[in-house]
Amino acid sequence: MADSSVTQLLASFCARARFGDLPAAVEADTGRAVLDWIGSALAGSLEPPARMAQRVIATLGSASDATVFGAGRAAAANAALANGLATHILELDDVHKGSTLHAAAPVIPAALAVAEREHRTGAEFLLAVALGYEAALRIGEAVNPSHYRFWHPTGTAATFGAAVAAGSLLRLDEAAMRDALGSAGTQAAGLWEFNADGAMSKALHPGKAAFNGVLAADLARQGFTGASRILEGARGFFRATATDADPSRISDGLGQRWKVSENCYKLHSCCGHTHSAIDMAQDFRASPAWPGADGLAAVEVRTYASGYEIVKESNPRTPYQAKFSLAYCVAVALLEGQVGLEQFSADRFGPEGVVEPRIRALLPRIAIVVDPEVSARYPAEWGTRVRFTARNGATTDLAAAFPRGNPENPVATAALEAKLRHLVSPRLGAEVAERAIATVHRLHDITDMATAFAEFGGGASL
Repeated sequence: MADSSVTQLLASFCARARFGDLPAAVEADTGRAVLDWIGSALAGSLEPPARMAQRVIATLGSASDATVFGAGRAAAANAALANGLATHILELDDVHKGSTLHAAAPVIPAALAVAEREHRTGAEFLLAVALGYEAALRIGEAVNPSHYRFWHPTGTAATFGAAVAAGSLLRLDEAAMRDALGSAGTQAAGLWEFNADGAMSKALHPGKAAFNGVLAADLARQGFTGASRILEGARGFFRATATDADPSRISDGLGQRWKVSENCYKLHSCCGHTHSAIDMAQDFRASPAWPGADGLAAVEVRTYASGYEIVKESNPRTPYQAKFSLAYCVAVALLEGQVGLEQFSADRFGPEGVVEPRIRALLPRIAIVVDPEVSARYPAEWGTRVRFTARNGATTDLAAAFPRGNPENPVATAALEAKLRHLVSPRLGAEVAERAIATVHRLHDITDMATAFAEFGGGASL
C-alpha cells in the first residue's frame, strides 16, 4: 500500500467497521483490555495527581455528560481527560510491544465518555475500543523506534486512537473520520523530559490524548476539517516525529490481525521496560541458587538501548523516579519478592536517593548494561539477560524474551480479575471491585452505556 493513502485507508476502515466484524476472540480480548483498565482507573482516581486534575476539571464547566471516576460527572472531553490521567498514575495499565504504547489509558476513557453521552450500546463501545487500539498501535508501530527517543507514544500516537474510538461512537463517515484524524494529529504531543525530574506529566499524556481525541471527533461531526494526509504528508506526523517511519505498518493485516489481541498486561507497578528483569529476579529469588541478599556479590542486567534510556536511573530520589529505575526494581524484586504499589512508598526516598537501608546497600551491586543482541530484537521482543553472581563465585544466568503478561507469556483472565481486586478492594471496597468485574463481563448485553459505570462516579457533579 502506497504511503500516500494511509490516512484515508485508516479512516475508511474505521468508519466502515461494525461490531459484527469483530471475531469472537477479538471481542473477548477487547473485554480483557477493559477489565484490566478499570482497575487502574478506579484505583488511580484516588491518587493526588488525579485529585488535582479533578479539581481543575471542576472549573471548566457544568456539563454532566459522562462519569469521572471518584469525582462525579463532567463534559465528555473533560471526563476522558480525568479518567485517562487517573489510569496511568499507578503504572499498571496495559502496554503493547511493537508500538511501546499504553493504549487503555487514552482510548478507553475517550470511548466511555462519548458512549455515555451518546447513549450507545455496550457492543458499540467494545467496537470503538477495538478500533481505537487498532489506530493507536498501528500508528505507534509505524513511527517506532526512532519516535521514542523524544516522544511518548501514549501521548502522541494514542491521540489518533482516542479520536477513532470517539469517532466510531459518533458514527462518523469516512470523510469526517479522516478530519478527526487530522485534528487529532495536529494536537498529538508528549515529551520524555518529565522523566528528568520525576514529574507528574507522564499521566497527563494519556489524559490529554483522550481529551484531544474526543475534541477532534466532536469537531469533525460539526464539519470542522482536518489535514487529509496528517500521517504521511510532507509536514505530517511521520516526517515530524520519526526518522524511520514505516507507513506499511498501517495497512499490514488491517482487518485480519486485530492489535488489541497483541495487548500485554502489567503485573508490576512500574515501567514496562523493567518487567522482564523483575521476572528474572523473582525467579532467581525462588530458586535453590538464591544465596540471600548478603550472599549476593553482583547482578548484571543486560537490556535493550531504547529501554535503557528510560530506566537507567541508578539511585532514584522519588517514588516516580523509582518506577523508571531498573536497578531499583530489580533490587526490590530480589529483596521483597514483589514490585507492587507498596514498593514505591514515599518514605523510601530522599533528596540523596534511596534511604531504605537494605535496598540502598544492594543498589551498587546492580549494573545495567546495553546488550546489542537484545537491542536488535527490540521492539518485537522486550528481552533481558541477567547474570547473578554469589559471593562464593557461583553464577546463575537467566534470560527472557517476553515479560509475564505478554501474549507469548500469557496470564489468564482470572489473574486480571485478581489484579483488579488487589487494586480496588483496599481503596473502594470488595463490593465495588466485584461490581466492576461483573459489569465488564456483561458489556456485550448493555443497551445504554450511560448506565454501565455511572455508579463509580462517587461524588457530586463537576
